[in-house]
Formats: sequence, structure tokens, C-alpha cells
Amino acid sequence: MTATTTDATAEVLGRADDILADLARLAPGNDRSGVFPTESIRLLHEAGLLTATVGTRYGGPGLRHAGVYELMLRLGRADPSVALIASMNLAVHQREAVRPTLDPQFYAALLAESRTAPTLVNALQVEPALGTPSRGGRPATTARRTADGWRVTGHKIFSTGAPGLRWMFVLATTDEPEPRVGTFVVDAHGPGVEIRPAWSAAGMRATCSDDVVLTDAAVPAERVCGLEPAGDGHRNPQGPGTAIPAIYLGVAEAARDWLVGFLRERVPANLGHPLVELPRFQAALGEIGLRLTAARELLAALSAQADAGRDVPRETAWAAKTVANRAAIRAVEHAVSLIGNPGLSTCNPLERHLRDVLCARVHFPQEDTVVAAFGSAATSPTRKAS
Repeated sequence: MTATTTDATAEVLGRADDILADLARLAPGNDRSGVFPTESIRLLHEAGLLTATVGTRYGGPGLRHAGVYELMLRLGRADPSVALIASMNLAVHQREAVRPTLDPQFYAALLAESRTAPTLVNALQVEPALGTPSRGGRPATTARRTADGWRVTGHKIFSTGAPGLRWMFVLATTDEPEPRVGTFVVDAHGPGVEIRPAWSAAGMRATCSDDVVLTDAAVPAERVCGLEPAGDGHRNPQGPGTAIPAIYLGVAEAARDWLVGFLRERVPANLGHPLVELPRFQAALGEIGLRLTAARELLAALSAQADAGRDVPRETAWAAKTVANRAAIRAVEHAVSLIGNPGLSTCNPLERHLRDVLCARVHFPQEDTVVAAFGSAATSPTRKAS
């Protein structure tokens, strides 16, 4: 990592640190209301965090994997729902910085708009029948050829940040005799776009991951990219996959910090000193710290490896995500089990952290996919003896 990159990363993280307290203050209300976190997103925009991964060739900070990992860890501690919305936006800009695919004039206009207001983008891929395309299958969302471009019709679910999106990067199948699959950039404010409130998950409520229904939404030819024969299958770009698990590690660290404060303040009458001084609580905090430290360092190492230009094999990225998710979930569950009823009281943030951290399991690749892949590899006839 060059000195310039290091300086840019430090500047971005410093600006994040300046708003973390405000984000954390807004998080409980965001969770209770379950509405789009407009104020929190505004804070991210004003701090320049929503465009932190815009490439240096476009005048952006060019935050790379290690920087994004650190940023998500911080934002996850403050408000993981807001962090997830931001991560999806940052991922689009990061891909464009590494391998440009968008029409240059369109991307220039998008960046110009981003300088004046939050201009959220996200890739919409999951469908009711298809699930995630990463598991295989062709999107039912259809792009119909017109004289001046395409018309897109379909139904996307689990669309993170849907009510606040400006541009939707929709995965769709063309209606051509030999169908192709690609990304169609839909104007979220244009005709034919309907946001259906459908997000009712127990955790990560403020992500507003609602349904998006498209009915003949117009897409000019220049806003289409990545068209490939449908039979080739759609694959997400490879990378270390450290951003999203970092969010949930941030949740676990916030839970751990709250627990320490609770144990310091709790002085039972029959004990005469804070619970934190009891060896069993200190041992439990040690177990939580051990898990989180190991997971944090693993993700940091893979982020740095990717930034150094060394490939992170898919299996390694999947394993690291699974290990980190397990560590985060177990840490929060352990924290709740230590203190009983106060851990599940809505008067305390621990129950919110528990609801949020359990959502780590829903992001692809889910644990069953990872375990099955490693089981298949272990029993493969071509596997070399260790």
C-alpha cells in the first residue's frame, strides 16, 4: 500500500470516527421505526463516506479492501443497518474503480450527483423463485428490446436500502432468441418502478430491504453492461469478501463493550463489588475477546492480501466469512446468556445487537453452502493426502 493510499484511508476513517457517536445515537430509533435512515445516510454523505471507494482516476479516495474492512467494522459498531446500505453502495464504486463497465458519461453524471446529495446505488439480484443467482439459475426478470434500449419487468426481493436508492443495478435476462443475462441500470425515480414495503425481519430493520417491482421500466442502451449468454451463469466478482462480515463483527464488539459497562456498573448488595471483578465474568469476557480478535485479524489479513495483489481463493474467503460470522454470533449469544433477563430487555441495546448479528447468516454464501463445499472437497478422489 502506497503512502498516498495509506493517507487517504486514514483520512476516510478519521471522518468516519467523527460521526460514529451520532450514528450510534440514531441507531435505536432507526431500529424501532424500521423506516429508511435518512438522517444517518445524510451524515455518511456529508462525511464523504458513500463515495470512499470511488477510484483515484475519477478523483475519489480509492479506498481499497483493507480500508473498507476497517470502515465497515466501525460503522457496524454504530449502526449495522446503515453500514450494510453503505457497503452495497461502496461495492458498486469499488468494482467500477477496478474494472470499469459503466458508460463513462453516465458514471460521470452519477459522481456529479453524488457530490451534492446521497446518491445510493445497489445491485438487485435476488428474486422470489430464483433466490440468489450465486446459487445458479436464470433471473425471471426480463429485459425486452425496444427501438431505443430496453424495458425491464420483474420482481426483486431483499433489496437493501430500496426506498433510498437512486439507481438500481438490476440483473435481468434478455428476451432475445438466444437469451443473455446482464445488468440494467434502472432509474429508481422513473416510471415503472414500485417499492413494496415487505421487509419484516427481526434484525437489521433499518436496511429497509423491501421488494422492488419493475413494470416496463425504461433503460437506455448505454446503461446496460455485462451481457453474457444465459447458459454461462452469473457470478459475482471475486474478492476477499471481508466487508459484510466486518459489519457483524462490529455488532459483536458493540455488544461486548456494552456488557463490560453493565458488569462494571452492576453491584449486587450481597456481593459488595461490581460483577466485572468476578473471575467467571472475566473468563467469559476473555472468551469473547479471543473469538473476536481471531476473526478480526483473519479478515484484516485477507483484506491486506487482496490489496497486495495476491489472489484470495474463493474457498478461503468463504471459510473466513463463516468463521467470522460464527465468532460474532457466539459472542453476542454468550453476552446475553451471562446476564439473563437484562440481556433480552428492550431497555438495553444487547437484544438489538442479538437480533442484528443473527442476520449474518443470511448473506451468501450461507453456511450450508460453505460446509457442503468443504465436505465435497474433503471427499474428492483427487484430493491430495496432507
